[in-house]
Amino acid sequence: MHAPARPCPSLYDQLEALPQGLTGEILDGRLYVHPRPSGPHGFTSSALGYDLIGPFQRGRDGPGGWWIIDEPELHFIRNAEVDVPDLAGWRRERMPLIPQEHRYTVVPDWVCEVLSKSSADTDRNVKMPIYARFGVAYAWLIDPQAHTLEAYALEAGAWRALGRFAGAAPVCVAPFNAVTIQLDDLWAPTA
Repeated sequence: MHAPARPCPSLYDQLEALPQGLTGEILDGRLYVHPRPSGPHGFTSSALGYDLIGPFQRGRDGPGGWWIIDEPELHFIRNAEVDVPDLAGWRRERMPLIPQEHRYTVVPDWVCEVLSKSSADTDRNVKMPIYARFGVAYAWLIDPQAHTLEAYALEAGAWRALGRFAGAAPVCVAPFNAVTIQLDDLWAPTA
């Protein structure tokens, strides 16, 4: 007599079962797991969110009309294509209200990935094509170690580089070109 086969947990069940301190994503049918961000990574993400929320989410010295969210769980395909960018933004006319649950099913207008040694290859070579495939209009890649910001716009299903900015430069870049961001404010002080 054979024991009944146990059903294998879905990738999403596996993602939900991850221990605290790990972030999971389902990218192109594969579960990716990575540790929580390093200090410089978290600093850069928080600093950028601070710079964007005032003018774009709250309308303070800027146009307003956006939601800027830290680490949203994007469900491009419910429970099957699940991406977690460091930051994402939605124009309010496309997503008037914040979802009640943790799943974001409206494709964002902008995503930002803060690169780290453990995530840079996945962010560039796996996630960027996914963002293009599902129609995210703008993507930024920020490297807190190299002190760079790369900005891209989606055109005809492919990424077009808007620019690569480095060091302490003040930048105005789409879709947030209504304000100037001081890049040197994004880099964590280090010993």
